[in-house]
Amino acid sequence: MRTRNVFLAGVGGQGVLLAGEILCLGLVEAGFDVKKSEVHGMAQRGGSVTSHVRYGPKVFSPLIPRGEADILMAFEALEGLRWLDFLKKEGLILVNRQEIKPTTVTSGRMKYPENIYDLIREQHPQTRVVDGLGIARRAGNVRSVNSALVGAVSRELEVPENTWKRVIKGRFPEKLVSVNLQAFELGRAG
Repeated sequence: MRTRNVFLAGVGGQGVLLAGEILCLGLVEAGFDVKKSEVHGMAQRGGSVTSHVRYGPKVFSPLIPRGEADILMAFEALEGLRWLDFLKKEGLILVNRQEIKPTTVTSGRMKYPENIYDLIREQHPQTRVVDGLGIARRAGNVRSVNSALVGAVSRELEVPENTWKRVIKGRFPEKLVSVNLQAFELGRAG
């Protein structure tokens, strides 16, 4: 098996870093060597947040080179479009159906693309749009979007479902475990 790469991108406050941590924990528990790198300087201000997760038999660097991500998890549509150059041509992008307008848009200096999902699909036909926020609402807590997206990507990774559930149980406080497990299951079900 070769090293596989998962690039996570979103906006501060969406749980990108926690999702990256959960992916790493699940992959390690499944026996892979895992490396992670993250950029979260603007996480508290609604800025761009990314996390690189690399796994395989032996991983030497935590950084995913441009054009080498097997999977791009976009927690917000514009962030997905912004980071598409990290995805392989045959790579899969999971795009959360959520649009968080940056200050350049809310201030009127720029416009949010009206056809953003079509723009993404034009560049990467393997695009799957996931209603992470809708799934999180159905699970009972809008803050469980990250668990919904981990559920969606879990079908693409070589980790048993019960391993993911065990990681979620161990990572969240007891009062949040059931809602995050439900969001994970709904995301995994598609």
